[in-house]
Amino acid sequence: MLIGRVSVPLCVDALKAAVHEAKKGRDLQRYREAWECIRMAAPNEPEARYDEVWTANTDRQNRIDTHRLETELKGYKNNLVKESIRIGHRDLGEHLESIGDLSGAFDTYTKMRPDASTQYHILDVGKHVIGILIQRRDWPSVLANVSKVMAGNASDDEQKNLQPYQKMVSGLAHLGCEKYYDASRCFLEVGDPTICQQYNDIASPNDVATYGGLTALASMDREELQARVLDNSGFRNYLELEPHIRKAISMFVNGRYSACLNILESYRTDYLLDYYLRHHVPVLFSRIRNKCIVQYFLPFSCVTLENMNAAFAKPGESLEQELIGMIKSGVLKARINTIDKLLVAVSNDPRIAMQTKALETAKRYEKEALERIRRMSLAAADLEVKGVPKKTPIVLSESWMDDSRRQISTGDMPMG
Repeated sequence: MLIGRVSVPLCVDALKAAVHEAKKGRDLQRYREAWECIRMAAPNEPEARYDEVWTANTDRQNRIDTHRLETELKGYKNNLVKESIRIGHRDLGEHLESIGDLSGAFDTYTKMRPDASTQYHILDVGKHVIGILIQRRDWPSVLANVSKVMAGNASDDEQKNLQPYQKMVSGLAHLGCEKYYDASRCFLEVGDPTICQQYNDIASPNDVATYGGLTALASMDREELQARVLDNSGFRNYLELEPHIRKAISMFVNGRYSACLNILESYRTDYLLDYYLRHHVPVLFSRIRNKCIVQYFLPFSCVTLENMNAAFAKPGESLEQELIGMIKSGVLKARINTIDKLLVAVSNDPRIAMQTKALETAKRYEKEALERIRRMSLAAADLEVKGVPKKTPIVLSESWMDDSRRQISTGDMPMG
């Protein structure tokens, strides 16, 4: 459906496949959406004719199955057998999910929690609930439920098998919340690709490589990319599935920024057809491009705009407006010399830095001096504090402190 809506050359084929795929299931709403799209895009195709017979039969069968499962669940509740009640809720929830009633499925899955008596049952409930939340794109709730799933007393083997699922789902949730650094950390820690393949209904190993590589490239510096991505033995297996991602990261680490951007641009259209990634492609690519420009300019005090255009601009276009935007937003610390057509670095004034450091040192010295005066005054007055709770502060009056300072300055304080 996504490809059919956003891709012109693939529109008809994708929508035809969507109609056939919808008719393999039982979700009438999905079939209607696919039929509406192909009716508008290609009204002469056989799939553009509404299948009333299939719709009527499927709707009738859905109603029969819903009534049957609800009746069975009532019988289980009357018998008070917890395991039967849990299975009844699970079967009804899976049925409601298959027919597109996500709200009803979520409520039904949630009712499984009181009857979940083992660790396996708790994990089963959590995975069903998370599956619904992912379809609804409720990312904060996904993160909350992942924490609940992993909070159980699972064995080491179970933890090992659950880690790819947990990291994958958490990465998707952070990606949906636009927390790209947290998302990259999760995807880089997914673990064994063979275990990851068990959760292809959420994301494939290729998706993990793509999501992890792009979010890391957009949020990590050169040292982190080398240590956490390229030198990561666990994530290297995923990068082998998407070698262009590994190549782009290597280009960035080695300072070949134009080549890095060219590789990513060649795959932009593919990423725009990705179900989870498409909304984040402009932001991710913009951040990566800004990082490349900043890193390219970092070693120089000034660079001609002609060289900047040759490195980053498209043929016949100028980079000046983009540089102005980066300077205004604070991403690039530089100024543009429009007369000589130069990009000039703005360095911090060493005098201001020295004065700021001197002021901070003076404040620390004053604070330490006041503490010493307080100690000397207490010792000179032969005072001793006993049995005062830690939470009760000792407040000295300002007049008493002024007298102590004056005595120290004049040398009149008796020295114990």
